[in-house]
Amino acid sequence: MNNFSYFNPTTIHFGKGQIASLKDELANYSRILIVYGGGSIKRNGVYQQVMDALSQQQVFEFSGIEPNPHFETLIQATELAKQKEVELILAIGGGSVIDGCKFIAAAACYQSDAWQIMETGGACIEQALPLGCVLTLPATGSEMNKNGVITRAATQDKLSFGSDLVRPRFSILDPEVTNSLPAKQIANGVVDSFIHVLEQYLTYPVNAKVTDRFAEGLLLTIIEEGPLALQQPHNYEVRANLMWAATMALNGTVKNGVPTDWATHAIGHELTALYGLDHAQTLAIVLPALWRYKQQQKHAKLLQYAKRVWQLDDANEQQCVEQAITLTEQFFNAMGVASKLSDYQLDQSHIEAVIDKLTEHGMTALGEHKDISPEDVRKILELAL
Repeated sequence: MNNFSYFNPTTIHFGKGQIASLKDELANYSRILIVYGGGSIKRNGVYQQVMDALSQQQVFEFSGIEPNPHFETLIQATELAKQKEVELILAIGGGSVIDGCKFIAAAACYQSDAWQIMETGGACIEQALPLGCVLTLPATGSEMNKNGVITRAATQDKLSFGSDLVRPRFSILDPEVTNSLPAKQIANGVVDSFIHVLEQYLTYPVNAKVTDRFAEGLLLTIIEEGPLALQQPHNYEVRANLMWAATMALNGTVKNGVPTDWATHAIGHELTALYGLDHAQTLAIVLPALWRYKQQQKHAKLLQYAKRVWQLDDANEQQCVEQAITLTEQFFNAMGVASKLSDYQLDQSHIEAVIDKLTEHGMTALGEHKDISPEDVRKILELAL
């Protein structure tokens, strides 16, 4: 097991009716900026629950945060936060809104060009406004971690950043608020959280038994509950298990003591920025192809995954590994998320731009061994055609 340091101070309020917890969490703040996306929170009752809890505060609003939040939009919200001298940002939404609010919280206290936050990966952040979250779409785990991903639409740059200063002080997770989500969003969230676990689990063995078993438990839960969420959209227990699994997938727990990969995410970010695919769609495309390309380096963990998660016991290890990869693809497809570039009308001609963007962003040595070059990415994407 590798050395690690673990820190996670975010308070979680989980379960039915927990939006009422806002009243106590925000008792010491008087000027709040609530930030949300397209307005679905006004149709599903979340907005009114929030406003009821904030009846004693002065509340300002900013809406219109995009999926894959745009830097240009976030700068407008940052200016509002500065103008109104808000004391806390309250994100109401899924990972995109929360990621965007992390940026706003930092940018509101940053005196230079705010894009430097992205260029430095968050290293330049020295101060940030407090952030709280009301989660409405389980997927990214952003409600309990320090990371965010932002897109600069003008240049098609999608970059990540992180800082302990933008960790949410608290997050409210009420599974009931997910009942009104479209099936596509539920499916994307399932695939997203599943691959978050795999990016930290499927590398190479370091005898981290506790972390491996945590990861495998999450994977099994998502495999069991994901299809049920589509079949039984109002099953509270299913939604509750998926919501907590998505949070646990990326709150730091399953990276403790193990090497991590994240090459699938790096490649997927470029596909989203260039061609507008959903984040989960890009992950479902890249992951199986990357596994096939790096099968030799990942063999031991792929075999462990095959046996422990998919319960495969074929005596031929190679067949066992290939079957596990195929079952993973089939799981994505069963959730309604296609796993080939051609499924999204992308072909060989679209690969070069991805290579160019990765090179521009310095992403030239990816994976747990830092041995995936731009030329390797080309071959991986060719396998994904």
